[in-house]
Amino acid sequence: MNKIGIIFAMQEELVELLKYLEIKNEYNIFDLKFYEGIINNNYCILVESGVGKVNSARCTQILIDNMKVDYIFNVGVAGGLDNDLNVCDIVIGEKLVQHDFDITAFNHDKGYIPNVGIYTKSDEYLVKLASSCNDDLKFNLRIGTIASGDIFCTEKWMSEKIKNKFNALCVEMEGASIAQVCYLSHIPFIIIRSISDVPNNDNVITYEEFLKLSSKNVADFVNRILEKI
Repeated sequence: MNKIGIIFAMQEELVELLKYLEIKNEYNIFDLKFYEGIINNNYCILVESGVGKVNSARCTQILIDNMKVDYIFNVGVAGGLDNDLNVCDIVIGEKLVQHDFDITAFNHDKGYIPNVGIYTKSDEYLVKLASSCNDDLKFNLRIGTIASGDIFCTEKWMSEKIKNKFNALCVEMEGASIAQVCYLSHIPFIIIRSISDVPNNDNVITYEEFLKLSSKNVADFVNRILEKI
């Protein structure tokens, strides 16, 4: 049986997949609450990391060190950067980049991390598996780059800058840091996002309005993956 760690930034995201979990155990490590149980014959460990790169990286390493997981999924919502994306569309992060990591003063490209590079790639098998779970979807499925940084992007100029620099489909605050920890620890991973707001809209209002719906959509999609893995 696969042992899969599934990380969410927020409780609103976690509760939608928790509905699928046959809970076997609940416990706390430091201030993090873990839910263990079965989804589609996979032993899954769900946890809310908290928002941001440090919180998510810390949570990832705890999962790796204490739970000995085979795979790590990071699941949640993101802001759309591509004009063709709609609210509730799914983006599979084939590549992850930290858009706010900057050592250009030392003649490196924006986003470059020593011993990692600019982009960190999700596990090829998991990406192919996830991309095959698009039967009868009521929303679009895209595969591409997801950008992460410790800022909630509400300014159009900032979103455009990230999109143009990294050819990113969407932006959020955790995926690339989780990817970096998994890469350095040799753990296969995948980052999956549902779009909660899109370009040319009021991000704050749209985000609040569609958070629950986007979280449900991505949870339903992850459940499909867990049926096939």
